[in-house]
Amino acid sequence: MLLIGLTGSIATGKTTVSSLLSSPPYSLPIIDADLLARKVVEPGTAGYRAIVSYFGPTAPDLLVPASADMPEAGPTGRGRPLNRPALGRRIFGDDPQVRKDRAALNAIVHPAVRREMLYGVAHAYLRGHWAVVLDVPLLFESSLDRFCGSVMVVAVREPEVQMCRLRARDPHLSPEDAENRVRSQGDVRDKARRCEARGGKGRGVVVWNDHGREELAAELRRAMEEVEKASPRWWSWALLLCPPAAVAAGLWAFWQNVRVNRSWAEEEAKAKAKL
Repeated sequence: MLLIGLTGSIATGKTTVSSLLSSPPYSLPIIDADLLARKVVEPGTAGYRAIVSYFGPTAPDLLVPASADMPEAGPTGRGRPLNRPALGRRIFGDDPQVRKDRAALNAIVHPAVRREMLYGVAHAYLRGHWAVVLDVPLLFESSLDRFCGSVMVVAVREPEVQMCRLRARDPHLSPEDAENRVRSQGDVRDKARRCEARGGKGRGVVVWNDHGREELAAELRRAMEEVEKASPRWWSWALLLCPPAAVAAGLWAFWQNVRVNRSWAEEEAKAKAKL
């Protein structure tokens, strides 16, 4: 089964592409890391307790305030939900303490999300899907791209387009908050270049989203034709029927991705050394 790693940055259109991929003619199962990240920190979970323990002493507004509609112990009696805007203010930005808090949150959430993703991939495999989409905003940063046979980056060419879309989508954000959120996920043009560095033949495809939905749908069709040409459905079925071959193919793809990532890291280090 082909793992398609879908990534991008905030307000580039990744969610729209994910929706299109889950609908005909593609009808692919989507494993959404953002949805899983919410699931693993719901009240009563180990992730919720860890976040409250770390952030609670210094963030009095960490939980949704108690009210007539929100009991002190929460709707289920396991605690009030996290106040996500308040938590976001603690983890978006470049300040050293903010980076420390963001790393602490990632250390709590990421392992739990990866376990849920593994369950989702196994379920899709057992149902006989030829491919599954891993929708992960920080695909490269979390090194999950190593496990993907194909990576798809949804990007825009102009930073102004991304910022305008974000402010239009979330008008409550100040210009500074919007910029911090964009920066927290890295420059999407760098992600596009890294995707293209994986080589052709469907291993890395960029979906440019600088215009409207129709243009985006056309871009996605082009990208998926490239992906399917590189990994046809008959090949996925053959691997499904022959697990040893599937393991061998997976290990080979993993090794290729490790080599690509190592080469990318070396090129990045050389570029920084020149500055």
